Parts: sequence; C-alpha cells; structure tokens
Amino acid sequence: MELEEAAIKLEALGNPTRLAIYNGLVQAGDNGSTVGELREYLDIPASTFSHHIARLVNAGLLTQERESRSLICRANHSNMDSLMEFLVLNCCAEDWYIQSE
Repeated sequence: MELEEAAIKLEALGNPTRLAIYNGLVQAGDNGSTVGELREYLDIPASTFSHHIARLVNAGLLTQERESRSLICRANHSNMDSLMEFLVLNCCAEDWYIQSE
C-alpha cells in the first residue's frame, strides 16, 4: 500500500459517522447489513448517509452488492488489514519519514 492510499483510507475513517458505519458493518459480520438497516440504526438523514457510504466505498473500506431490492454493505476486511499492516510496518519504522518522501 502506498502512502497516498493509506491517507485516503484514514481520512475516510476520520469522521465519527463513517467510523460508526464501518464499526456497525464489522459487527454485522460477513453477511453485512442493508443500507436501510444501517441508516435506521444510526438515525441520520438519507442524503447524509449516502455521502458517508460513498466516501467509504471510494476509499475501498466497504463493498456494496445488490440482492433483489436491497443494497447490502459489507466491511472490506482485506483492505483494512492492508492498512493496518502498512501502519505497523511503515509508520513505526525509524526511518519511515525519509523513505516516504
């Protein structure tokens, strides 16, 4: 993972609503959750919710799949694992800043 990609993912998670959405999907497990269930659980307006979902999808942290009339969201665990690996391996290294320029 490159520095720019990690920054995009971290920025997406840096919003309390998006972090709550991601957390809810992690708790939902592999089955995920419908957009309606998530929005109802968080009690936020549809337009605001759509904006936050789009940011997480664009950052690669969520996937969406249409099943009949429902849109199912799932946490993308492999991308989060890659982000965590990037942080541990690079950001904790003594000379990381010099290498990233």
